[in-house]
Amino acid sequence: MDVKNLPKINYQRQLDQVISQIGRGGEAPTLLLHCCCAPCSSYVFEYLSQYFRITALFYNPNISPFEEYRKRADELKRLISEMPLENPVTLIEDEYSPQDFLDIAKGLEDIPEGGERCFRCYRLRLERAAKAARAGNFDYFTTTLSISPHKNAAALNLIAGELSEIYGIKNLPSDFKKKEGYKRSIELSAVYGLYRQNYCGCVFSKKAAVGASDK
Repeated sequence: MDVKNLPKINYQRQLDQVISQIGRGGEAPTLLLHCCCAPCSSYVFEYLSQYFRITALFYNPNISPFEEYRKRADELKRLISEMPLENPVTLIEDEYSPQDFLDIAKGLEDIPEGGERCFRCYRLRLERAAKAARAGNFDYFTTTLSISPHKNAAALNLIAGELSEIYGIKNLPSDFKKKEGYKRSIELSAVYGLYRQNYCGCVFSKKAAVGASDK
């Protein structure tokens, strides 16, 4: 994927348009939301639960080691149990299958963070969400990943749009870092005492984070 030629689209504006058509009152549409961790999910839950009935999907085979995966999964579960939301959120914890990630990362181990390896990881997790959304007959699917300033929202939405066509499930466009979403996620993390990790999840991002801290 050529990062330089990705479309420059205001995905928050597109999301606003979808929400304006939904409104509030009556039965809310269903959303399969891929969640990467509790801190990133906090703002997205607060924001989208006003308009959607959310099922959170925790599928993150990139996270390493298993102890880190378990910690993040448990924090997400705790947040869902403690956070008061307009429409309750339910959780699906998928299997922990690190080989899924290693397979798509093969040959790209030395690619810098934010490159093709990350884009393949986006697709891996988004495709799982799209398949789950189709199987569960959800109205929409999306991911919390775009809230991170380190994640490429254009790439995420482009991949999700392709998967939407393949699986026949509407993608909910998103760039959750807009409207100070990332800042709000930090505030909510403090309110709920959430564990905030210092690397994305995979062994490569951990190595990059350690290297950056040593400079």
